[in-house]
Amino acid sequence: MLAHDSSIFHLMLTTFGTSAAIFAAVFAAFACFLLLGIRRKMGGESGISDKKITSFFESMRDEFSRNRKEAGEQGQAQREEQRRLQEAFEKKIEENSKDQNIVLRQKFEDLVKQLGTQNKQSLEALKDVRGAVEKQLKDIREDNGRRLEEMRKTVNEKLQDTLEKRLGESFKIVSDRLEQVHKGLGEMQTLASGVGDLKKVLSNVKTKGILGEYQLGNIIEQLLSAEQYEENIATRPGTSERVEFAIRMPGNSEDDEVYLPIDSKFPLQDYENLLNAREAGDLKSISAAEKSLVSTIKKFAKDIAEKYVEAPHTTDFGIMFLPIESLYAEVLRHPGLFETLQRKYHITITGPTTMSALLNSLQMGFRTLAVTKRSSEVWKILEAVKTEFGKFSTKLELVDKQLSTAKRSLEDLRNTRTNMMQSKLRKVGTLDREESDRLLNLKQVDEAQEQPSE
Repeated sequence: MLAHDSSIFHLMLTTFGTSAAIFAAVFAAFACFLLLGIRRKMGGESGISDKKITSFFESMRDEFSRNRKEAGEQGQAQREEQRRLQEAFEKKIEENSKDQNIVLRQKFEDLVKQLGTQNKQSLEALKDVRGAVEKQLKDIREDNGRRLEEMRKTVNEKLQDTLEKRLGESFKIVSDRLEQVHKGLGEMQTLASGVGDLKKVLSNVKTKGILGEYQLGNIIEQLLSAEQYEENIATRPGTSERVEFAIRMPGNSEDDEVYLPIDSKFPLQDYENLLNAREAGDLKSISAAEKSLVSTIKKFAKDIAEKYVEAPHTTDFGIMFLPIESLYAEVLRHPGLFETLQRKYHITITGPTTMSALLNSLQMGFRTLAVTKRSSEVWKILEAVKTEFGKFSTKLELVDKQLSTAKRSLEDLRNTRTNMMQSKLRKVGTLDREESDRLLNLKQVDEAQEQPSE
């Protein structure tokens, strides 16, 4: 506020000084214009005018000197007056500032006292509120404690009952399960002994061959009749090598036949080595096991081709049966092996599923061939049936005529004879049912008729 008042005062002083300077400049300009006007009026009187102008300028100079002196004195007086006014103004402002500071200090002290009083009142109100809240919280805690105690008692009672019930049921279930586990352990022991026996069987080369032969025999027995295959037969003339199974195939003539040799092979050891190597993750062992398995399969194919295949006594190819689907899939996984066996050794590899499909195809072929061979016989039978059907039609027409004659006789008997008898008996009275049955012995006749029907 003091700075604002001081700036206003300096602005007033500056405005006053500026007004004095402007007044002096305006007065000088007015003097010049006046001089020019006088000179125009005295234009012809140059000598006289110069003197007058000179005297006028001197009077003007004196006048200006006096004006400047007076203006300087007035400016000095104004500056003194301004300084005095400024000092008085500053003194007044200082006094006002002191008074305002005193008033503000007094108001601030009153405000501090009022705030202190309000703080005390607020603290007392907060104490009252805190006391009320603590009391209510205490009541709530006590009430919650009582309720929780009641709930705990209720829950404990229910839990005790439920626990006893559940424990009883659980012990019963555990007892039943233990009994089932005991039975399962007994079955597992039996199964373990069976697995041990199976392992012993599979570890023996001869028994492994018997297992594959047994599985192949089951498949062939289910899909073919006994006349369509041979078991343990020598397919090559002049040799004692006997193939496990050979399918009878039709030859070039009606009475000629050839055999399709089928032999089961089970390279279990090489396959187990390959599975163990893959489980261990050893790439070298895997590669070596795969090569060993491929070599064994090729050796088996060569043996079958050399021992059992000889055209025209047999087909120009044989079949190698692998009793495990995963082993068959492993053989097919090697690119070119299946084609090599067919091209080089004329051997086709099959698994249990593909063997069943192959035998089904052969069975359909056998049935088609049988139908083709029997077609002439079927045609002759149809011709005989057609002849007999003509005779049957004649006999049927004769029977129809006889039935028509019998129907007409029956209608004549029912209509004419019955009406005549009813007209003669119209005046005769009737008896009840029981009396009529007793007189005519119809009851015994009805019983005699019912017994055969039963």
